[in-house]
Amino acid sequence: MPLLKVALSAPPDLGRTANIASILTMLTNEYLGKDPALTAVTIRYVEQDHWFIGSQALGERDPQSFSLHVSVTQGTNVKPQIAAYIAAVFSNMEKILGEIRDESYVIVDEIPAAAWGYAGKTQEYRLIAG
Repeated sequence: MPLLKVALSAPPDLGRTANIASILTMLTNEYLGKDPALTAVTIRYVEQDHWFIGSQALGERDPQSFSLHVSVTQGTNVKPQIAAYIAAVFSNMEKILGEIRDESYVIVDEIPAAAWGYAGKTQEYRLIAG
Protein backbone atom coordinates (compact mmCIF):
# COMPACT_ATOMS: atom_id res chain seq x y z
CA MET A 1 0.00 0.00 0.00
CA PRO A 2 2.60 2.55 -0.90
CA LEU A 3 1.91 6.17 -1.71
CA LEU A 4 4.38 7.75 -4.14
CA LYS A 5 4.61 11.54 -4.53
CA VAL A 6 6.78 12.73 -7.39
CA ALA A 7 7.89 16.27 -8.22
CA LEU A 8 9.67 17.09 -11.49
CA SER A 9 11.45 20.26 -12.57
CA ALA A 10 10.09 20.01 -16.06
CA PRO A 11 7.18 21.16 -18.19
CA PRO A 12 4.09 18.93 -17.94
CA ASP A 13 3.96 16.03 -20.38
CA LEU A 14 1.10 13.50 -20.19
CA GLY A 15 3.05 10.72 -21.90
CA ARG A 16 5.99 11.15 -19.55
CA THR A 17 3.61 11.29 -16.57
CA ALA A 18 2.03 7.93 -17.44
CA ASN A 19 5.45 6.40 -18.14
CA ILE A 20 6.86 7.55 -14.79
CA ALA A 21 3.80 6.28 -12.89
CA SER A 22 4.08 2.90 -14.60
CA ILE A 23 7.81 2.50 -14.07
CA LEU A 24 7.73 3.63 -10.43
CA THR A 25 4.84 1.24 -9.70
CA MET A 26 6.83 -1.61 -11.27
CA LEU A 27 10.03 -0.72 -9.37
CA THR A 28 8.11 -0.41 -6.09
CA ASN A 29 6.78 -3.92 -6.65
CA GLU A 30 10.10 -5.39 -7.80
CA TYR A 31 12.37 -3.90 -5.13
CA LEU A 32 10.04 -3.28 -2.17
CA GLY A 33 7.52 -6.07 -2.78
CA LYS A 34 4.50 -3.74 -2.81
CA ASP A 35 1.27 -4.72 -4.54
CA PRO A 36 0.88 -2.70 -7.76
CA ALA A 37 -2.92 -2.76 -7.38
CA LEU A 38 -2.58 -0.81 -4.11
CA THR A 39 0.15 1.59 -5.29
CA ALA A 40 -0.95 5.22 -5.62
CA VAL A 41 1.21 7.70 -7.54
CA THR A 42 0.84 11.47 -7.77
CA ILE A 43 3.04 13.51 -10.08
CA ARG A 44 3.40 17.26 -10.14
CA TYR A 45 5.51 19.51 -12.30
CA VAL A 46 7.42 22.51 -10.95
CA GLU A 47 8.69 25.22 -13.27
CA GLN A 48 12.49 25.32 -13.30
CA ASP A 49 12.52 28.91 -12.08
CA HIS A 50 10.62 27.67 -8.99
CA TRP A 51 13.05 24.78 -8.29
CA PHE A 52 16.10 25.81 -6.28
CA ILE A 53 19.32 23.96 -5.54
CA GLY A 54 21.91 25.76 -3.44
CA SER A 55 19.64 28.87 -3.53
CA GLN A 56 19.93 29.01 -7.31
CA ALA A 57 16.93 28.45 -9.54
CA LEU A 58 17.39 25.86 -12.24
CA GLY A 59 17.63 27.43 -15.65
CA GLU A 60 16.00 26.12 -18.81
CA ARG A 61 19.31 24.65 -19.97
CA ASP A 62 20.18 23.05 -16.62
CA PRO A 63 19.66 19.32 -16.16
CA GLN A 64 16.30 18.52 -14.62
CA SER A 65 15.77 17.41 -11.05
CA PHE A 66 13.16 15.28 -9.31
CA SER A 67 12.10 14.21 -5.87
CA LEU A 68 10.22 11.11 -4.84
CA HIS A 69 8.65 10.50 -1.44
CA VAL A 70 7.50 6.93 -0.94
CA SER A 71 5.38 6.08 2.10
CA VAL A 72 5.51 2.45 3.24
CA THR A 73 4.64 0.64 6.44
CA GLN A 74 7.50 0.67 8.93
CA GLY A 75 9.43 -2.58 9.15
CA THR A 76 8.21 -4.07 5.87
CA ASN A 77 11.52 -3.54 4.06
CA VAL A 78 15.19 -3.96 4.97
CA LYS A 79 18.05 -1.56 4.25
CA PRO A 80 19.44 -3.44 1.22
CA GLN A 81 16.00 -3.43 -0.43
CA ILE A 82 15.63 0.31 0.12
CA ALA A 83 19.16 1.04 -1.12
CA ALA A 84 18.59 -1.02 -4.30
CA TYR A 85 15.25 0.72 -4.84
CA ILE A 86 16.78 4.18 -4.56
CA ALA A 87 19.50 3.26 -7.07
CA ALA A 88 16.96 1.76 -9.50
CA VAL A 89 14.67 4.78 -9.28
CA PHE A 90 17.53 7.20 -9.96
CA SER A 91 18.74 5.13 -12.93
CA ASN A 92 15.26 4.85 -14.44
CA MET A 93 14.45 8.53 -13.92
CA GLU A 94 17.69 9.37 -15.73
CA LYS A 95 16.56 7.21 -18.67
CA ILE A 96 13.22 9.03 -18.78
CA LEU A 97 14.38 12.61 -18.15
CA GLY A 98 17.86 12.51 -19.66
CA GLU A 99 20.63 14.13 -17.67
CA ILE A 100 19.43 14.89 -14.14
CA ARG A 101 20.93 16.74 -11.23
CA ASP A 102 22.69 14.71 -8.56
CA GLU A 103 20.54 16.71 -6.14
CA SER A 104 17.52 14.61 -7.04
CA TYR A 105 16.12 12.80 -4.03
CA VAL A 106 14.35 9.55 -3.24
CA ILE A 107 12.97 9.41 0.29
CA VAL A 108 11.42 6.26 1.70
CA ASP A 109 9.19 7.25 4.62
CA GLU A 110 8.53 4.33 6.93
CA ILE A 111 5.28 5.06 8.74
CA PRO A 112 4.13 3.10 11.80
CA ALA A 113 1.35 0.63 10.93
CA ALA A 114 -0.99 2.26 13.46
CA ALA A 115 -0.53 5.69 11.86
CA TRP A 116 -1.90 5.07 8.37
CA GLY A 117 -4.12 2.90 6.25
CA TYR A 118 -6.69 2.83 3.49
CA ALA A 119 -10.39 2.00 3.12
CA GLY A 120 -10.88 3.16 6.70
CA LYS A 121 -8.59 0.55 8.27
CA THR A 122 -5.07 0.96 9.57
CA GLN A 123 -2.22 -1.22 8.41
CA GLU A 124 -1.90 -2.41 12.00
CA TYR A 125 -5.50 -3.64 11.90
CA ARG A 126 -4.78 -5.50 8.66
CA LEU A 127 -1.65 -7.12 10.17
CA ILE A 128 -3.54 -8.28 13.27
CA ALA A 129 -6.68 -9.37 11.40
CA GLY A 130 -4.47 -11.35 8.98
